[in-house]
Formats: sequence, structure tokens, C-alpha cells
Amino acid sequence: MDDVKKALNGLTSAEVKKQRELFGTNELQAEKSETFLTKTLEVLREPMFLLLIAASVIYFLLGEARDGAIMLIFVVGIISIDIIQEWKTDKTLRALKNLSAPLITVIREGVESEIDSKELVPGDLMIVHEGVKLPADGVIVRQSDLRTDESTLTGEPEGVWKTVSTGQDVSDDYWRLDTCYAGTLVTQGTAVVRVTKTGTATEYGKIGAAVATVIEEKTPLQKQTAGIVKASAAIAVVLFLLVGIVTFFNIPDHSLGGRLIESVLAGITLSMAMIPEEFPVILTVFLSMGAWRLAKKDALVKRLPSVETLGAVTVLCVDKTGTITQNKMTVSETWAPDGDEPTLCEAMGLACETKPYDPMEKAMLTYCRELGITEEHLFGEDLITEYAFTDELKMMGHVWHHENEIILAAKGSPEHLLDLCALTDEERRAAEDKAASLSKTGLRVIAVGMMKPDSPAQIPEKLTDARLHFRGLVGLLDPPRDGVRDDIDVCSRAGIRVVMITGDSGETAASIARQVGIPDDAGVVTGDRLEDMSDEELREKVKTVRIFSRVIPAHKMRIVKALKANGEVVAMTGDGVNDAPALKSADIGIAMGKRGSEVSREAADLILMDDRFKTIVETVRDGRRIYDNIRKAVGYVFTIHIPIAFSALLAPMLGIGPASLFLLPLHVVLLELVIDPTCSVVLERLPAETAIMQRPPRKPDARLLTRKTLGMSVVQGLAILAASFGAYYITFMSQPSNAPLARSMGLGVILLANLFLVFTGSSDTESLFVSIGRLKREKTVWISSFGIILMLTLILYTPLSGFLKLAAPSGLQLLTILCLAAVSVLWYELVKAVRRRRRRSEMSAPNA
Repeated sequence: MDDVKKALNGLTSAEVKKQRELFGTNELQAEKSETFLTKTLEVLREPMFLLLIAASVIYFLLGEARDGAIMLIFVVGIISIDIIQEWKTDKTLRALKNLSAPLITVIREGVESEIDSKELVPGDLMIVHEGVKLPADGVIVRQSDLRTDESTLTGEPEGVWKTVSTGQDVSDDYWRLDTCYAGTLVTQGTAVVRVTKTGTATEYGKIGAAVATVIEEKTPLQKQTAGIVKASAAIAVVLFLLVGIVTFFNIPDHSLGGRLIESVLAGITLSMAMIPEEFPVILTVFLSMGAWRLAKKDALVKRLPSVETLGAVTVLCVDKTGTITQNKMTVSETWAPDGDEPTLCEAMGLACETKPYDPMEKAMLTYCRELGITEEHLFGEDLITEYAFTDELKMMGHVWHHENEIILAAKGSPEHLLDLCALTDEERRAAEDKAASLSKTGLRVIAVGMMKPDSPAQIPEKLTDARLHFRGLVGLLDPPRDGVRDDIDVCSRAGIRVVMITGDSGETAASIARQVGIPDDAGVVTGDRLEDMSDEELREKVKTVRIFSRVIPAHKMRIVKALKANGEVVAMTGDGVNDAPALKSADIGIAMGKRGSEVSREAADLILMDDRFKTIVETVRDGRRIYDNIRKAVGYVFTIHIPIAFSALLAPMLGIGPASLFLLPLHVVLLELVIDPTCSVVLERLPAETAIMQRPPRKPDARLLTRKTLGMSVVQGLAILAASFGAYYITFMSQPSNAPLARSMGLGVILLANLFLVFTGSSDTESLFVSIGRLKREKTVWISSFGIILMLTLILYTPLSGFLKLAAPSGLQLLTILCLAAVSVLWYELVKAVRRRRRRSEMSAPNA
């Protein structure tokens, strides 16, 4: 748009600053940020922290001011950890929101640049094109074939053709034809629009702030974890009463008030151990940090729940152009039946847009320049009219005053454009045979036609009314991306079926499919064939067919629905305005970040910033890793809470007095200082298992906490309970007067068992040594491990032990603690070894 840039320079930096001071940012609703105090109060409302504070108060009532003070210090420590996690999560989500903020091209000081749409101010010049969702109201100062969808404002589904503003209202309606409105979509053409209103001053903003408010429902995963927490809390209440009653009758030598307080304290200890308050943290942190890591790999997640859905994808529907291929087109071959190649190329150029953004048209004009046919020669005279490309016609054309003639030049798919050409049956067969031979080599084939009306009156009203002279065919090469064959092979091994959906011909699609390893043994289904199929027939077809050609966006919706009806979890790519419904219908909608429209990006769950197929594969891998880690973290929380909870339950039941209990509230809090970071930081960072992309996708309805996972967690937890409580009880029975030493033995086993759990629990199949090798670069894991060892050293062998009612074990006792902790966890390595042997036997059985 060089002419626009010469005539209109846009605002200067000083003018932008002044306008922003007057009108503010272009937002419907300002984002409200929570204060530090608000976040702190939200954390304090959690049941765990209410119990902690209650325990601290009881210590003070018992006259144990030191214990109460230590409890409060620990409470502040845990609250700080949670607030820091919340802050990091909020910061991550804000960063993701900023990355996904809609951009708009503007002209400022004569230079085109992309800015965040909320930075728009009245007076700005916006450059809009097909696929853009308008971010502000404005008058049209330049336009070419501009049509918008204003149904969000008017309720009318028909597209509105726009005109350049003359300062006069050209419409009797409230909605002007020379004005573009915020919230509407550009469905065709291009324009330069001068912004007149922003934010709540726009017509869209006047409708009400409710349009910017979205009520988010809880995801199935969130509902599952909430159910687990509620069930655990209910059990904790029952056990609270049980332990309180048992403790009350086990200490007859205390006063009634003292017995009551000690009973409540014992019940609180058990309740703290029973409530898995880490679950909500796990979900929030894992999904947000997972989304952030995906963003660093050029995959921008717009909806956090879709992060874990990625791991369940069974079918990946992809466009050929730009996803499987490079989207770097070059004219590879031309064919003119009469041998007049220059005329063919000139007609091809005249049929292109003057400022193309389509890679195909860019390649055509580059080819023209190489032949000496410049844009000045092609577009130097007047454009009389144009016929827009539509998905139904698959053709387009322009009518020019060119070298003292009126020339209609058209191009499109051979099967459609040839119908408009005056050809004999023999000429038609020759053209079709040539088109087929070019397509079979993987070229995208475009037919070109021309006519020369004698006067403006003879210009056809519609392109389909034209009678063209067939000029020839153009074959464009768009080679597959490097490495895409390997990526498709990875998908195949991972149980993910790749389906190619393209607007290109069946021969071209099949050729590219063979080059990249997509099977075409089930044949190719064209859009025309798809139109004739019933929904039931299509459901059967999509079970085997991997290639759909000559499809329009409406067909994509039917394909997605058919796949989903078969129980598949569908991820689908799209970039156009009309792809939005299909992207919404898919389980995971994937929009192209480079060439995709704003509408498709808004409808999608995931935006590929680099448009690469490899990035899709990496997001699936990461989706599986994130879900695996959530499952491992949930299993870990159950495992580590079992010895804590049952220890708090067993001691009172065995008649052990409150002063000699294995775990006091103080120690439960101490353990939470280890458990919280382990499940929300360490386990979140676990890398993907080696064979994560060599197993089938998980079932979409699979529960996070299955019977198998729960059963294994219970067994592991009971093993740690036996080791830790056993160490405590045996020591206590042998030295009843030295409860601090007995407590140190049991607590040491739990802390070191926690360390072993991270390494052996990082994989359900890999051996400990393989897991350690996989984790050797994860600094967080090793820092956490060192931190646990350092904590154990400090609480046992420094003056802290007295404050914490612990005692330093001897060297032999410390070795015993280490051995018991290792045995209580590492037995699981034998189970994994049996699984690996069984799996190898199953894999070798068919070959036997």
C-alpha cells in the first residue's frame, strides 16, 4: 500500500501519547489485580491453614508458648510458599495473556508496525484484511473489495460491503457503510481505517461490559480433584472425632479442660495429615507452568485445561499447505496448449491481487518479474472490477483497462475454471490429462483463462457468466518441510492418526502424502464425494481415510464431528475465517500464528507461532508429560500422607500419651514444608519418560486417580508407614523416656523416603538408574534432594532439635533410618522390573 503510506502518515509518537492520556487504553474492561492482602486472606481461608492457626492457639493455651511461636513461624513459612506459588502462577498467566493479545497493523509516522490492539488510540490508521477482528470503530479511508460480518452487533448474518468515507452518510440505517465497528469480522478484502472510537466508547462497548465477562466452568480434572479433597476432608472429620475421644480417655491424669485441649490437639494433628490441600496447587501450577513452557517452544496455549487434553489426542487433522509443506511456493512448470507462454504468464499476473498476501500469488508475480513482466506493466492502468475468490467457486478474476483493451483474467482450480472455457472435448481431455500429470508430481495446479470484452457493457456480472479463452496451466511447487516425515512417524508410533485435509487436488495431496509417510491405501475423498455422503457413511469413511482433498471449511466441521462421533479425540489445524467453527468443534483447535486469521486464533485452544508440524508433535509430547506428572504428583500426595495420617491415628490408639506421640502438629507442618515444594515444583519439572511417544493415547474418560494408581499409592504409603512408625515404636518401647529420639527415627524415615519417592516415582516402568540418568540435568530435583538432607541434618544435629522436640540419633541409628527409608520405597523397583519383563515377553510373543 505504497500510495496509502505516501498520502497518510498516521499519528506521531507525541500525538499517540496525548490521545492515550485523553482516552486511555482500548479495553472494554480494565483488568483488576488482586492485592497482596487479598491473596493472603484467600490462602488463610484454606482448611489446612485454619487448622494450623488453631493448633498454634492451643499450644499457647497449654502454656507452651515456645511451641506456639514455632508453629506460627512455620505457618508463615508455608503461607509464604503458597503466596509465592500464586504470584508465580499469576505472573505466568499474565505473560501468556500478553503473548496471546490480538495484534493490529497500524501506520504511525509513515511506518507500518504491529501493536497490541489495546494500544490503539483515536486517530490511528489501522490496516485490516480478511480474518481480522476489528478492535475499534473507525471510518474507511481506503478499501479494496471490503466486506465485514456485523452479526455480533446487528444479528444479521449477511456480509456487508463497505465503501470509502466521503464525509456523507451513505446509508439510511444506523450502521454506516463507510464505517467499521469493533467486534465485527473482516471476511473479505483489505482496507485502511482511521480509528474514531476505542474501548467502551465503541458501539460494541456500549452494549455492555458483560460482553467481556466470561464465566469459566470447572474442568473435569478440577472436579475430580475437588471431589478427592472433599472426600478426604469428610474422612478427616470422622477421624478427628475418633482420635479426640480415644485421646480423651487415654489421659485420665489430666484435668477435664487439659484432657479436652489435648484431645482437640490430637484430632487437629490427624486432620492436618488427612487433608491433601496440595491438589488445587498441583493443578494450577502444573497447567500454568506447562503452558508457559509450551509458549517458549512457539506453542501458545489459550485455555489451560487444553494442556492436559493434548495428551489424549488420537487424531491429528492438518492442512497440507504451510503445515506439512513449507508454504514457500515457486512456479515450477507452465503449460500453454498453444505454446504462447508469455500470454499465459501475463494473464496469470493480471488475475493476481495487486498487493498479494497469499504465497501462491506472490510466487506467480515473482515468476512474472523473472520473465520481465513487471507489476507496473500489469497493474499500471485502471482496475474496472474484480471477482472475489470463494470456497465454492475456487476461482477469482480481475477486469482491467490494459494496453487499450479491456481484459478479464481469471485463475482457479482446473476442474472449475475449465467449465468456463470454450474447449472441444479433445482439448478438454488434453488439459485434464496435463493437470493430472502435474498433480501426480506433487505440484499445485492452477488453470488460467482470459477474455476481452469489446465494451464495459459486455463485462460479465458474475465470473461464472464468462466465456473464457483457456490460456494454460501453472504448476507450483511447495515442498514438504524438513523432518516432517520423521514427525509423522513419531505420531504413528504414539497411536495418533494423521489426517491430511486440503483444498488442493487429490493427485497433489496423495503425492505429498506419499512423500511424508501418510498412507493413502484407503484412497482420497474429495469435497464433492463428501457432499453426497450421509453422516453415517462419513463416520465409516473417516475410520480409514487419511486424505481429504478439494474440501471447503464447511467440510472440515463435518469431518471433525464424524471423528468425534467415533470416539476420537481430535486436534485440528486451521488458519482462515471459515475455519473457526471447525476449530471450536475440535477437542483441540490449533490456529496458525504466522498466516492465521485473528478469528481462527480467537477460536483456537492453541496457537502455533511458527506454523510448524514439529511444534504440534512437541505440544502433544508435552501434554502427555504434563498429565503424567499431574498423575504422579497426585499419587505422591496420597502416598506421603498415608504414613503421616496413620501415624497420628495409631499412637493414641496404642495408648501413647500426648507428650510422646510420634507426630505433633509441629512435625506435620515441618513435613508440609517438604511436601508442598516437592509436589508443586519438583514433580512439575520431571522430564518426559523415554518411551512417552511410543504408547497409545490415554482414554479421554480416564480418571486421574484410577484404582491402580490409588492401590499402588496405598501400598507404597503403608510400606513407608510400617518403616517409619515401626522405627518410632520399637525405639520408644525400648526407651520410653526418650520419645524425642523415637520421634527422630520415624521422622527421618519419612523425610528420606520422600527423597527416594521422587526418583523411583518419576517413572512407572523405567529402572531407578535410567530415571536418575534422565533427571541428571534437572537442577530443581537435585537442589530439592540436597535441601531435604540439609533440613534433616539441621533438625537433628543442631540446637533446633530441642525446639522441635527431637534428639540426635547415633551413626548406626542414622544408617538404620537410611536403610528403612530405602527399603520402604525401592521395593517398587522389583515391581517395575517384573512389568518390563512381562512387556518384553508380550512384544516378542507375536514373533515367536
